[in-house]
Amino acid sequence: MQKYIIVILLFFSVSVLHAQKSQTDSLANAEESVEKKYDFSLMPFLSYNRNLKFMIGAIPMVMYKTDLKDTISPKSLSGLSAVYTTNGSYFFAFFNKLFFDEDNWRVKLFAVTGDHYSQFFMDDQESSGFYDYGTNTTILSLGAQRKIIPGLYGGISYTYSHYDTEYEDDVQPASTTITNGLDFNFLYDTRDEIYYPTQGSKSNLKWITYPEWFGNDVAANKVVTEYNRYISMRENTDVLATRFSAKFGLGDIAFEQQETIGGKDIRGYSEGKYRGDGLVALQGEYRYNFNPKMGLVGFAGLATIYGSDNTDFNWKLYPGAGVGYRYRAFKDVKFNIGLDAAVGKDDWGIYFRIGEAF
Repeated sequence: MQKYIIVILLFFSVSVLHAQKSQTDSLANAEESVEKKYDFSLMPFLSYNRNLKFMIGAIPMVMYKTDLKDTISPKSLSGLSAVYTTNGSYFFAFFNKLFFDEDNWRVKLFAVTGDHYSQFFMDDQESSGFYDYGTNTTILSLGAQRKIIPGLYGGISYTYSHYDTEYEDDVQPASTTITNGLDFNFLYDTRDEIYYPTQGSKSNLKWITYPEWFGNDVAANKVVTEYNRYISMRENTDVLATRFSAKFGLGDIAFEQQETIGGKDIRGYSEGKYRGDGLVALQGEYRYNFNPKMGLVGFAGLATIYGSDNTDFNWKLYPGAGVGYRYRAFKDVKFNIGLDAAVGKDDWGIYFRIGEAF
């Protein structure tokens, strides 16, 4: 049954995307003068996993130049997303990536609110197993980076998070968690393109701190390192992408701040079983473009966690592998959306992508 669900989702997504593209092309011919400044796309959202179940929604996005005279900065991206899941969860999000002053400034703005019904695994001597929990979440994040030297950026971000969480059968007490995080970061970026790089690398180093003097109940810190490498293949038609990431939680990490295997690092886990204070992952992905507007990807990787409440999960290897479909969302910029299907250790997941996985 699970295999049939995956096939149906992939077929439906491809059909909807073709219909959307035809509509977009018709609007483009009628509004050619507007497209010189703005490139608009309205994309459906359709996905499924074992936790949230079926997910449906819509994502309107627009690409544009903040300054039409600026020929160096990449196009900026703004968008909204509204998603409802059949387990009762819903999300509304607003996202921006802005590029200014010949790419000397990069600004990000993100906001999300919604109810998230999920599960976690608790290893108890009397009743080990999955327990449901529900979280009402509001997150607002704003950050800016400034070019220091060619390729190197330094910046700071602020993130406000508010979580109201209740647990099934009161296995843990209900909690309200408010955090105020400061993110000090460095980015070394030699990619040839922002949204679909075919060569170069991206290195990221972040120190995220939640000090008590900044309105946090307890002090905590995170160190995040990421390294992505992109290699052109098949006469610059395809791309081989590799990624190493490590996220280290230090101090009193709240339940909602823990890392869970199953997102960007590593795909193939959707039950929310493996979570802890830190995560290390390594993966690779081949991006095969059989058409200027469409492509396929194949990926595989390994992840491990530490600081889990279930000590048997710590420092074990968790593999994940899968395939995906990509479709070009904008006319003038190579920016893909797509759908990935992946399997992990006794788990699997389907992921709707806005942009590439990394």
